[in-house]
Amino acid sequence: MKIKRMNIKRVMIVGTMIVAMSFGGTAWGKPALHTLPVAKWSTSDVADKDELLDALSLSPSSDDELYDALYDGKSLKTIAEENGGNINSVISLQVKQLTQQLDARFASGSITQMQYTAQKAELREIVTESVMTSFG
Repeated sequence: MKIKRMNIKRVMIVGTMIVAMSFGGTAWGKPALHTLPVAKWSTSDVADKDELLDALSLSPSSDDELYDALYDGKSLKTIAEENGGNINSVISLQVKQLTQQLDARFASGSITQMQYTAQKAELREIVTESVMTSFG
């Protein structure tokens, strides 16, 4: 069976969101905090320069290489270390992207101020754990 390769930024955002949702049962599971962030699949947020590949010190044509490394169970931390990348830049990038989504959800009224505050407070911790975790 042939697997269609997705844009790696989308893979990373979805992967991070899956981790966030899995923690959401415990970290955000308070009665007033039922709504969790949802990954958006729009292409309007995709930049011309691939910031994730840049932070990992991978060439712009390394989408397949990154996809394969993640598929093989490597963490983003391991990939960054192997290529001389900056793991703190990877974490900051993902936090920035997920914060933008969270801001949009709050602005649209789909989450309350309390939900927004709680989710935003835990975002960096959840992203950091996701980036450091191998899934192999």
